[in-house]
Amino acid sequence: MSTFKAPKGTYDLLPPDSAKFLAVREAIAAPLRNSGYGYIETPGFENVELFARGVGESTDIVTKEMYVFETKGGDRLALRPETTAPVLRAVLEANLHKAGNLPVKVWYSGSQYRYERPQKGRYRHFSQVGAEAIGAEDPALDAELIILADQAYRSLGLSNFRILLNSLGDKECRPVYRAALQDFLRGLDLDEDTLRRAEINPLRVLDDKRESVQKQLGDAPLLRDYLCDACKAYHEEVRELITAAGVSFEDDPKLVRGLDYYTRTTFEFVHDGLGSQSAVGGGGRYDGLSEMIGGPALPSVGWALGVDRTVLALEAEGIELELPSTTSVFAVPLSEEARRVLFAKVTELRRNGVAADFSFGVKGLKSAMKSANRSGARFAVIAGERDLAEGVVQLKDMESGEQVAIGVNEIVAELESKLG
Repeated sequence: MSTFKAPKGTYDLLPPDSAKFLAVREAIAAPLRNSGYGYIETPGFENVELFARGVGESTDIVTKEMYVFETKGGDRLALRPETTAPVLRAVLEANLHKAGNLPVKVWYSGSQYRYERPQKGRYRHFSQVGAEAIGAEDPALDAELIILADQAYRSLGLSNFRILLNSLGDKECRPVYRAALQDFLRGLDLDEDTLRRAEINPLRVLDDKRESVQKQLGDAPLLRDYLCDACKAYHEEVRELITAAGVSFEDDPKLVRGLDYYTRTTFEFVHDGLGSQSAVGGGGRYDGLSEMIGGPALPSVGWALGVDRTVLALEAEGIELELPSTTSVFAVPLSEEARRVLFAKVTELRRNGVAADFSFGVKGLKSAMKSANRSGARFAVIAGERDLAEGVVQLKDMESGEQVAIGVNEIVAELESKLG
């Protein structure tokens, strides 16, 4: 009989490795929780139009990578390829921007879905932790988010990542640059698809990874030479605030991002240990997105960090996270009476906050002790008929191998004090 397999380009997170992913999510979320960001969760699918309008009709994400389907009721929905547009939709729908305190600061954690060609570090279903600050135009907010992402990565022990920074201008200066870039691109030897893209969104061509295209972009006009005074001053303040916080970054005048909604500040976190999929996260300011999806003007900034890519970055640097043991105490009963007594003790330990497990199924001592070993427990509690007749259980220290008899009624208190 054939068994089912996970769909192509996806993966299952299984213990014990999954503990690493949880620890990464937790590490990214911790600085956000500490900085006024509240948790938000949106559905895994949304109206197709939200992404077509928000992310951009000409982006690869919308034209090639979205999973789109029609419901029985005739609605056209898409699995979310990114979470910024859904978060903004949720904030607008719940009128959070009218509750008084701007910016609305939220963070999320969840899966995104893109129909991509699978390779290491690039999957069709992947997990991100992201943060959005909605409704304020302030360089300090852009700086705050970059500093918090840097803090999250450093708390995991990562050091070989770089922060690339650029400004994409705003609706005053970008159109002038766009026209200059289009003029330049029309003179190159590009295929039809790329020329079409150059007409709709020329900045996307700068992001083309093909060598044949990159070779021709050496003399492309740079956005920074076209920034208006307001955008220049804004960008300079972001740079000063990040620098003052001791966070190092590199100016990258060619950095654009794969989504149409970015304005002004844009940044990417790259890790050189990951080969071609070197971006571990990124983000930027998206001042016009709210209007694009039918809301009022709400200047905003945010980022998303890839959980799977961050785990790959940890592996590339050889960093082993110190993960708490999932089990501290493992109970091994050797008789029916012992099963009843020890199960009650395990339940009591758990209620007192001690991580405890039990030898389920009828097993001999040898096989049960193997299970105790595999569980990673620091202590095993063993009891048979003779032990219980004497009113004791055996407490074995799995590290030293030392074993002592302890009164049945003292065992919970004894373990609590030993595990401190």
